[in-house]
Amino acid sequence: MHVRTAGKTDGQIARELLLGHGVAEEEVDRRAVALRDAWWTAYEAGCEEDLSHTVAPGVPDLLSWLADRPDVRLALLTGNLEPIARLKLARAGLGHFFAPGQGAFGSDHESRAELPAVARARAGGWPRERTAVIGDTPLDIACARADGVRVAAVATGAFGVPELGEADAAVPDARALRAVLEDWLEG
Repeated sequence: MHVRTAGKTDGQIARELLLGHGVAEEEVDRRAVALRDAWWTAYEAGCEEDLSHTVAPGVPDLLSWLADRPDVRLALLTGNLEPIARLKLARAGLGHFFAPGQGAFGSDHESRAELPAVARARAGGWPRERTAVIGDTPLDIACARADGVRVAAVATGAFGVPELGEADAAVPDARALRAVLEDWLEG
């Protein structure tokens, strides 16, 4: 069975795989915590020590520029379970940009659409009009839309600019994203 994973939470991916292989939904729900723990343990054991090669060009500079702005609060919103996301960031050399206690993760909710509200709440009730989701899948766009926030899509993953056209802005890379964000922040 093949499950498309792009833009989904780890829990949603696991649920779809298990249901597709005949596991009853009640059993998936009953074992969700054990599954998350096992997923984390397996990921940690197999994760490369250095993930810097996975960082898209321009991302460190963009994050540094945003982190230096007093009118911006960076928060990670990802479908990964929080410990997996934090490990990936640390090993990619980007962990210092995302403070503990901020953001939203697949471990917070199985539905990606619920995550922007979680991230805004953790940021002290950050207002929608000052929030932007940056993603690289149509489901990232959908999660931003579900919370009524702006979204910029970057074609650094499996989807090109045309497939990301429902975003408020769709750009080919992180360097082009900076111009969009400058416009939004100044506007």
